[in-house]
Amino acid sequence: MRFDIFSLFPSIFKPYFEASILQKAIENGLIEVDIHNIRNWTFDKHHVTDDLPYGGGGGMVMKAAPIFNAIEDVLGAPPTCPVILMSPQGRPFTAKIAAELALEPRVGILCGRYEGIDERIREHLITDQISMGDFVVTGGELPAMMVVDAVSRFIPGVLGDPTGAEDDSFTNGLLEYPHYTRPEEFRGWRVPDVLLSGHHANILSWRREQSLLRTYRQRPELLNYVELSKKDLKFLQALEEQEKRGKFPFEP
Repeated sequence: MRFDIFSLFPSIFKPYFEASILQKAIENGLIEVDIHNIRNWTFDKHHVTDDLPYGGGGGMVMKAAPIFNAIEDVLGAPPTCPVILMSPQGRPFTAKIAAELALEPRVGILCGRYEGIDERIREHLITDQISMGDFVVTGGELPAMMVVDAVSRFIPGVLGDPTGAEDDSFTNGLLEYPHYTRPEEFRGWRVPDVLLSGHHANILSWRREQSLLRTYRQRPELLNYVELSKKDLKFLQALEEQEKRGKFPFEP
């Protein structure tokens, strides 16, 4: 899969994509990340990419021409793949969106800066807008890296564990269960006995219950959108009853 990222500050990306899992994915040809400097598509001697907003107001606005020139030159006119604007006005990013984007052979990502972009870019060039949450950061570069990272995890071969992304929080609608590693005891705190039992079915059952418990405590609204079995519902009902009696179980 190929990611084409358009930015005014391309140097931001290099350290992140030259480390850990993403570096290996690039070296193994599983993903390709091309960073494009929007300033390279300006035609004045000062490489101006922003200007004052019509109607007044603070801040500067990214100009339409350099962005249209860059994206259409790289992705086609019109672009032949999704073109995503990283924007706090976009739809909230989720694991479901990441999995859907992982099916695309190519995705373009535009990183906004300053006060924003000329609205004609949004109306006539962008095909999607994605937000990382109800907050604003300095530019779209960090959110773009988060999208590439999250999407890449769904591409076969990127993770060492072929099913690793399937167990992540939110992939199945729930928060992920707790993890432990050696030693069995640390400062008097022991690993739950079930994880040492070698009984696979019991371990799976415990992990499911822990995912339900953690979601119930930390993100209960997610339970409204998850397909729950009769066993899940019985477990959640027991949690509610314990909570009413003031005996709410703590996570191990």
